[in-house]
Amino acid sequence: MAAEEGGGEPHNNMGNHLQLVPAESEEEDDNDMEVEDQDSKEAEKPNIINFDTSLPTSHVYLGSDMEEFHGRTVHDDDSCQVIPVLPHVMVMLIPGQTLPLQLFRPQEVSMVRNLIQKDRTFAVLAYRIQQAKVQILPERVLPSTMSAVQLQSLSRCHIFPSSKPTAWQDRAIHQWWQKYQKRKFHCASLTSWPPWLYSLYDAETLMERVKRQLHEWDENLKDESLPTNPIDFSYRVAACLPIDDALRIQLLKIGSAVQRLRCELDIMNKCTSLCCKQCQDTEITTKNEIFSLSLCGPMAAYVNPHGYIHETLTVYKACNLNLSGRPSTEHSWFPGYAWTIAQCRICGNHMGWKFTATKKDMSPQKFWGLTRSALLPRIPETEEDSGHDRSPLLCL
Repeated sequence: MAAEEGGGEPHNNMGNHLQLVPAESEEEDDNDMEVEDQDSKEAEKPNIINFDTSLPTSHVYLGSDMEEFHGRTVHDDDSCQVIPVLPHVMVMLIPGQTLPLQLFRPQEVSMVRNLIQKDRTFAVLAYRIQQAKVQILPERVLPSTMSAVQLQSLSRCHIFPSSKPTAWQDRAIHQWWQKYQKRKFHCASLTSWPPWLYSLYDAETLMERVKRQLHEWDENLKDESLPTNPIDFSYRVAACLPIDDALRIQLLKIGSAVQRLRCELDIMNKCTSLCCKQCQDTEITTKNEIFSLSLCGPMAAYVNPHGYIHETLTVYKACNLNLSGRPSTEHSWFPGYAWTIAQCRICGNHMGWKFTATKKDMSPQKFWGLTRSALLPRIPETEEDSGHDRSPLLCL
């Protein structure tokens, strides 16, 4: 992929790209910049996607001689740890997120080699700071919404499934699940609150509501591929949301999966479109254009040849973008597609890339990969939020 070069802060380098394909003539150089508004309006969503979605997650663009290392070290809650830091890798990670790296500095390469032989634990920083004290925050597991009104003698004999049964062909299991859902909040009649209120804070119900939105982004998504644990599920969803660092910090500050899922639903419902982060008012795409071309979901992290990491969101259509340069297949994150640098039509900020298929039988024939660092989610302000410069506080 095209990469930044030169010194200075990475966010100031977004426009300095390395041309991987040399120009053949001056006449072609004049056509390097192309307005894509009309092309985006005419684009249609494909009925079938025949791309192998396992290719982006395997990061085959890094080469075939890679060796995989698995496992992690889990530290105690509320403990303070001294962790080695990769100072030149700046990204705000979500628990469970895959981080591809290309390291060139001898000191960093040596550090990672030593970590592989030890506990394989290191830190990356979202912002350039000299020193930080790291505290392991606990995850608060909230009890069931009905636990306060259910008798223990009956509850211990009751089955609470962690997720929807997978064997949908079995009619008995399907009927049992429907019956369970109907009777799940029957104890609410013993309280002064209606059943729907308890469902707003029920982990299973929240997960089902989030899954419906995820299925709109990926029609081929299988529930079996998603975590069944509410904590892991909430982090998986957080890694897919095209939000800026301010909103991501809000999610990471929440110490409960139930509250985190509620905020994620709030984001999915309120976020109508994505704008250029530098212009702020220039709309680039809408949430209806988001789709998944990777097993990780609609957004995943990739690394370019210069070591810069881009969390890239895939969308069918985008607007207000200019193309710079000509298509190239070198180091493509999506094998079989050629990329072209895309910049904001108003301010020239680097927004991502347009991907075009190299074969006519591939579907989709084209799509856009937008880098999260250049996007600003448009969330309409409420009366409570008006007058505040900070990001809108999400529903808890």
